[in-house]
Amino acid sequence: MEWGIPIGAGIAFGLGALGAGIAMSRIGSAGAGTVAERPELFGYMLIFLAIPETLAIFGFVIAAMILIM
Repeated sequence: MEWGIPIGAGIAFGLGALGAGIAMSRIGSAGAGTVAERPELFGYMLIFLAIPETLAIFGFVIAAMILIM
C-alpha cells in the first residue's frame, strides 16, 4: 500500500481544521467582547464565527477527493 495518498489527505484535512480552529479562537474572543458591549451585534458575531468553518469543510472535501481518486 502506498502511504502518500492517506498522508496527503490527512495533511489536507488537518491543516484545514487547524486553520479554522486558530481563526475561530481569535474571532470568538473578539466577538464575545463585542457582544458584551453591544448585544445587538450578536447575529453578526455568529456569522463571522461560522465563516472560518468553511476552511475545515474545504479541507474535508479535498481529503475526500484525494482518497476517492
